[in-house]
Amino acid sequence: MSLTGWNIILAQAPAAAGGAQPLSPTGQMVQMVGYLVLMGIVFYMLLIRPQSKKAKEHAAMLKTMKSGDKVVTNGGVVGTVVTVKDRTVSIRSADTKLEVLKSAVTEITERPGETSVSES
Repeated sequence: MSLTGWNIILAQAPAAAGGAQPLSPTGQMVQMVGYLVLMGIVFYMLLIRPQSKKAKEHAAMLKTMKSGDKVVTNGGVVGTVVTVKDRTVSIRSADTKLEVLKSAVTEITERPGETSVSES
């Protein structure tokens, strides 16, 4: 059935109940603004807030990074931190020493001196 067919079917639908009157233009505008505000709140709660929380946690993790930590970069390189500078980190992976941006470190997997609890 084509789109024209749907228009014909919808045009034949019964009208709304006699007591219901359409909203005035001002009422429609207020309703539209209300929907936009509601959508803004939903976007903030579902997208913006969790992303900013994750960014804060990542920044805190980078501030606490120190020599000897085992890290994973966003490229998948696993290594041990040798030195930490202002913007970069030197890591040793196998026989290679790499210098990467701090922002490329996605996770600290192990810290020296901390005991990891293994599940039995």
